[in-house]
Amino acid sequence: MQIKQLNHAGWENNLQLANDKAELIISLDVGPRILSYKTPRTENVLKTYPEQLGKAGENEWMIRGGHRLWVAPEDEALTYVPDNVSVNYDLGAPNEVKLINAGVEPWKIKKEMTVSLADNTSQVTIVHRIINEGSAPIEAASWGLSVMIPGGLEIIPHPPLGVHPRDLLPNRLMIIWPYTNLTDPRWRFGESFITLRQTANAGQPTKLGLAHKQKWIGYLTRDSLFIKTIEYQEGATYPDYGCNFETFTNQDMLEIESLGPLKKLAPGESVSHTERWHLFGEIPEPHSLQEPELAAWLAPFLKEAGL
Repeated sequence: MQIKQLNHAGWENNLQLANDKAELIISLDVGPRILSYKTPRTENVLKTYPEQLGKAGENEWMIRGGHRLWVAPEDEALTYVPDNVSVNYDLGAPNEVKLINAGVEPWKIKKEMTVSLADNTSQVTIVHRIINEGSAPIEAASWGLSVMIPGGLEIIPHPPLGVHPRDLLPNRLMIIWPYTNLTDPRWRFGESFITLRQTANAGQPTKLGLAHKQKWIGYLTRDSLFIKTIEYQEGATYPDYGCNFETFTNQDMLEIESLGPLKKLAPGESVSHTERWHLFGEIPEPHSLQEPELAAWLAPFLKEAGL
C-alpha cells in the first residue's frame, strides 16, 4: 500500500492510495471528494463531470462527480453549501487519510471524511462525520453519495420473503419521491432484488429510499462489480422518514447513497456513519439477470466481501 501526491483531472493537489488490487484518487483542492476508484486494468467506476474538473472557488455548489460528503435532510440552504475550496488533510495510519473541510457561515458544519484502503484487497473504508461548530443546535445527519458511471445496473437485495399467517408484521420500509414513477422501466421489483438501470435516454429522474438492513448494494458495470456496505442501527432515527439508503438516477449517472442517524447536534457535537467498498474487475458477465442465476453469480463476490 502506498500514498503519494500527484496531478489529476486538472488539479495539482491530489492523493493516490494504491495497492495491487485497487487505486483511489482523492482531491485536496476541493471537497472532501474521492474522484476515482478502479482496479489496475479497469475503468473508474465513479463518474466525474469533465467541464467541472480542475476548477475551484465557484460561488455555487458543483456536483463534479466522484464520492462526496453531504448534510441531510436535503435542504437548499444547508445541503448545497459550496465545497469548492481546498481541504486540510492528515495522514494517520499508514494507509489512511483524514480530509477536513472547515464549517462556513451561517451553519458552520465541519465535514470530515476518513478514507483508508486495505493492504492486500480492494476494500475501502470511509467514515463520514459532520460536526456542529456553530453557536446553535441543529438537526442533521451525515450523508455519503457515490456518483456512479452511466450504463450500469444497481442491485438492491430484499429481506427474505415471509409466510402468511406466521409473519404478520411488516419487515421493510420504502420511501418514494414525488417525481418517481414506479412503472418506469428502469426499475424492476423482484422477489429477491430491486434493480435499477442507468440509461442515457431516461426521462424524469427517479429516486427511492429504504430502511436497508441487508447490508450491501451492488453496481454492475461493463467490466466491474462495485459493492458498497451500509450500516443500519436499530432504534436510530434516520432522515426522510427512516432511510439509511437512497438511490437516484437521471440521464447522466446513478447515485448510491448512505445516510447516518438523524440527531440534534448541540454546538461541538458530531454524528457519523461508515461505509465500505469492494471492487471486482475483469469479471465474467452473469449468464442471466434472472434472479436465481443472478444470486448464484453474486454469491462468490459477496463471500469475498465478507457478506
